[in-house]
Amino acid sequence: MAPRGRQWLKMVGAAGVVGVAATGILAARTERRRQAYEPEEIRERLHQRYARIQSRREGGTG
Repeated sequence: MAPRGRQWLKMVGAAGVVGVAATGILAARTERRRQAYEPEEIRERLHQRYARIQSRREGGTG
C-alpha cells in the first residue's frame, strides 16, 4: 500500500533525520582519524607534499 497524505511528509522527515545522523557519523569518524596523527607525522607529510609541489614547479609540469 502506497503512503498517502501526511505519510509522505513523515517519510521525508525520517529520511532527513537518517541523512543528518549519517553525516554526523562520517564527520566524527574523519575527525578521529585526523586527531590520531602525531604532530611529527603531520609535519613530515606537509614537507613531503611541499617537496612534491616544488619539484613539479621546477620541472615545468603544472
